[in-house]
Amino acid sequence: MPERVTIQDIADALGLSRNTVSKAINNTGILADATKEKVLRKAVEMGYKQFSYAATLEDITNQNNASDSQSNNKEIALLTTKFLGDSHFSSTMLDKFQREISQMGYSLSMHRILGNELKSQKLPVTFDASRTSGIICYELFDHAYSQMVCNLDIPVLFVDSPVAGLAAPLKADRLYMDNQSCIYSFIQEMIRRGKKSFGFVGERFHCQSFWERYMAFRDAMFLLGLDYNEDYCMLENKEGVENPGSEDYQDYLTRCFVKLEKLPEVIICANDFVAIDTMHVLRKLGYSIPEDVYICGFDDSPESKIVMPPLTTIHIHSQIMGFSAVHLLISRIKNPSLNYRTIYTETSLIYRDSTGD
Repeated sequence: MPERVTIQDIADALGLSRNTVSKAINNTGILADATKEKVLRKAVEMGYKQFSYAATLEDITNQNNASDSQSNNKEIALLTTKFLGDSHFSSTMLDKFQREISQMGYSLSMHRILGNELKSQKLPVTFDASRTSGIICYELFDHAYSQMVCNLDIPVLFVDSPVAGLAAPLKADRLYMDNQSCIYSFIQEMIRRGKKSFGFVGERFHCQSFWERYMAFRDAMFLLGLDYNEDYCMLENKEGVENPGSEDYQDYLTRCFVKLEKLPEVIICANDFVAIDTMHVLRKLGYSIPEDVYICGFDDSPESKIVMPPLTTIHIHSQIMGFSAVHLLISRIKNPSLNYRTIYTETSLIYRDSTGD
């Protein structure tokens, strides 16, 4: 029996990269028509397994066209536990995502997971697996429910996720913003300005991004030779409340801050809404920002620009997140056997009045 022909064999025969050949064979990515045709002809000629039935290039083209036609009636399902209107980041990212997939013949259906559905691990009644080509999960941080979604035998992408390492790995692709580089750079800049004491505020186990931001803070403290003071780190929420809101969180922060003999010089927050709650509590306790303490958030939400003082923060490039989400999920739909991938998109520091800028 002759040896099985591989993508690498075809690439070697044509003097092309393996990635280019894979895109042509799996009908993914963007390639010149001439390159795609050359690859497919060589695959038929060499007897590549996927085209073993094909006698001509036209056979493959007809099969691809039929596949594309079928996908026109398919949906991408968005599963979330939140109202998407609460987040500028999600609305911008998903707008880009929806516009891109619509050009590929897919539609986007949105399904909010209610509290009872989350506990019982039931899918929303609006979700129809038979119409669903892929699933994108946003603000879905319950690990057991996430595992259930991954077991549906439908391609899944998580935009942020439950904290990795606390349970079995999720069988899905994952997309994050860079949660570390800008925090390290920010602390370096604060040291250059003469700051020596730092704190972190945010529920570290809320999601993978919060965890990575907290660990970036800890790593930077260690690498830059600074003391890590546990009293300056407020990493929980109001105890005994199932779904604590902003008022509950501010109660928790108030109890933490009144115990301190003095504030750290700089506080890094897990996101802008945590930062705004922190600023509100500190003002109630009689502190001024930035005179008494510098505050930095994360997300660059619209609120970060209008809060007083305007908030130094870390900008998430939402449209790049949306574009990356399309690439990850559609390539998974077209090639389910790919290894699972974790992708990070860049972020940017924005200095404003809350750090005296």
